[in-house]
Amino acid sequence: MTRTDQSTPLSGTPGRTALISGASIAGPALAYWLNRYGYAVTVVEKAPTLRGGGYPVDVRGTALEVVRRMGILPRLRDAHIDLRRLTFLDADGGEVASLHPHAVTGGVAGRDLEVRRGDLTDALHQAVRDDVEFLFNDSVDTLDQTGHGVDVTFRGGGSRTFDLVVGADGTHSRTRETLFGPEERFHHYLGYCFAVFTLRNTLGLSHETVMWNAPGRAAALYAVGDDDEVHAFLNFARPEPPTAAFRDPDAQRALVAETFADARWEVPGMLAALREAEDLFFDGVGQIRMPRWSSGRVALVGDAAYAPSFLTGQGTSLALVGAYMLAGHLADRDHAEGFAAYERDTREFVTANQGLVGRGGATLFPTTARDLERRNARLRMLSTIPAPQGRPAHSALTLPDFTTPR
Repeated sequence: MTRTDQSTPLSGTPGRTALISGASIAGPALAYWLNRYGYAVTVVEKAPTLRGGGYPVDVRGTALEVVRRMGILPRLRDAHIDLRRLTFLDADGGEVASLHPHAVTGGVAGRDLEVRRGDLTDALHQAVRDDVEFLFNDSVDTLDQTGHGVDVTFRGGGSRTFDLVVGADGTHSRTRETLFGPEERFHHYLGYCFAVFTLRNTLGLSHETVMWNAPGRAAALYAVGDDDEVHAFLNFARPEPPTAAFRDPDAQRALVAETFADARWEVPGMLAALREAEDLFFDGVGQIRMPRWSSGRVALVGDAAYAPSFLTGQGTSLALVGAYMLAGHLADRDHAEGFAAYERDTREFVTANQGLVGRGGATLFPTTARDLERRNARLRMLSTIPAPQGRPAHSALTLPDFTTPR
């Protein structure tokens, strides 16, 4: 098992127990650090196994230091996708600009990572699987807080009591709903919907993304390597979220097909593949913004607390950093002090990265013909200007060293 460069458990308060709901990114990362601080950790995940594959994710800025301290940075470097080209097309399929992705994303060549989501979740799981209990194919049914802990009943049967519970169960967090109320209170819709699925790589794309744009619509093919399949991405502007479609895959397919019915380039083939796709993921683009991230002995981390949306490219990095900060502040504090310190020291970083959303939307998905024309003019200029060396928000937080006394 890959561990940190420290071979013994870090100082902390031993004997405490924690339940984490969610085994994607924030959950295993938090489990790793809580275990290092002496907690007995259980992770419950509703999926029957780890979710492999998936679309690529970015690890940037401060989050790189988190994975370095976990000892998994070399493995992630080996898994780096190394996307080399991002090509933008106009509505007729003509090339607007072809440039290095960092010129658009604000990444730093040679430092930032892009890996398959499954590669990251597998690396995190391997770092904790020998020290942490995992309960797959199960989920939390009820939470009942008492003065001594949190009584938890599981949907698979049985009940247990934990000192702490943390929801790391994503944008549509059931833990958050149980604790704070309906998602609508905290979800800020950003005016777009998207569909992601895989299809055959008929264009022979390799380590590149090709994106077609028309006002309010975008279609992209993303090749993470020389694979036979590519990730297809269809995004469109919509003033109000199509609530009725979120739980109906047939309605999702119909809505996307109607929206892109007259689109050119490779879009007709993408729509044909969409009809048969077994891995379709459809959702609205939004952020989770909450006035507080905890209540009593239960807290939230990652997308459950502060999803920034894919427009920022920082969802994974916020999950990793948030997990590190939450665990560190719980190392030698009680839950009330630890949760308060976690929020105090992490919120500014979260807010700065959520603020990147405006730039991402304007660059990738202009909604009017005039905005699209302006965007294309900027892209043509970028092809002749050196790429910027990263956005300050990515590295706006210097990680504390929780191994030294405070």
